Amino acid sequence: MISPETPKNEIERLKSLRQLNIMNSLPEQAYDTITELASYICKTPIAVVNMVDEEENWFKSKYGTDLTGSPRDVSFCGHTILNPDRILEVPDTTVDERFKGNPFVTGENAIKYYAGVPLLDTQGLPLGTLCVYDSKVHQLDEKQRTALKSLGKQVEMLLESRRQNYLLEQMKIELNENNRILREFASTVSHDLKMPLANMILTADILKVKYSNILDKEGMDYISYLKQSGLTLSDYINGLLDHYSNNKAETGNVEEFFLNDLLEDIIDLLQIAENCEINLPDNNLKIFGNSAAIGQIFMNLISNSLKYNSREKIIIEIDCTENREFFNFKISDNGIGIPLEKQEKIFDLFTTVAEKDRQGKKGHGIGLSTVKKIVESLGGTIQISSIENEGTVFEFSIKRNEIID
Repeated sequence: MISPETPKNEIERLKSLRQLNIMNSLPEQAYDTITELASYICKTPIAVVNMVDEEENWFKSKYGTDLTGSPRDVSFCGHTILNPDRILEVPDTTVDERFKGNPFVTGENAIKYYAGVPLLDTQGLPLGTLCVYDSKVHQLDEKQRTALKSLGKQVEMLLESRRQNYLLEQMKIELNENNRILREFASTVSHDLKMPLANMILTADILKVKYSNILDKEGMDYISYLKQSGLTLSDYINGLLDHYSNNKAETGNVEEFFLNDLLEDIIDLLQIAENCEINLPDNNLKIFGNSAAIGQIFMNLISNSLKYNSREKIIIEIDCTENREFFNFKISDNGIGIPLEKQEKIFDLFTTVAEKDRQGKKGHGIGLSTVKKIVESLGGTIQISSIENEGTVFEFSIKRNEIID
């Protein structure tokens, strides 16, 4: 007997095998079907999908045997992976120098025939074999050899699919953990900054009142600038807190309300100027849902339509429809519009379109990202269509909380 040598690319081969996370995994029907078919086609009582680890062979799938693997130093498959570009077929193991004297050849239920196809990854590294065994001398014909190779390719596809799924799952776990850390960081920092900012804004107001008769216009402007900077940063922080606290909008209070009543309350809060015309839907929908979450969506979208509009006359149109599953809403304006190349990423966090809004302030790119999160948490979708210098249309849906009979 001759024990199999170690391949020159053993380190890379084992690394690829580890990435599969397949050793000692549970049986899977997809592999078991292939070993059963290999046994039938090759007319052998035993067929195995075998993974060759550092010191052992482990059977991912087996047909016709109760064994779960073997030590690598007495394995047949250890020899097979040394020549990954071809089948290893041994018609009579008792006369082959590599296998005569092998405990699997000389022992009870001795193996006299072996054929194995190397299983390669996408880099050509051999990870294991699809092999068949017989207790008597045997030999495959050309069609059987071709079929065994084809079945080996099917196993390779299963292994690669497993690899990709495992890598995606690991990436998902890592991404979720990174998002959790980011949410905690943003929330902690934002809360820690709110009080100092409030003190800074209040102090600016006190300075303005107490020293207005002492400071010149330039000094008063500096104080006003200090307060405005504090307010801007406060808005930014509040936006971050809103963004990271709206993961569970669907669990908020669900109540029955009329859409136009909600919209009128929002318009009152926004203190709409005389040069702005907001047309509410003709059909005043009765909605059973989370009014606070829906209100926040409309508040943000209407506010954007007001801020990013350079027309003398601002016009905002709001429309709504309903079907068995969704409430559908549309908000259109005659504002500055959004360039086509920016529309795809407009809902990404910290993405802004215009340098400054109508009042000369720069946006933070948080609002629309938060809107998208709320819409999706309510079971809906949101999309945008816009023409630069002509206007923008936002359309979004909210899944109904009740089913129409």
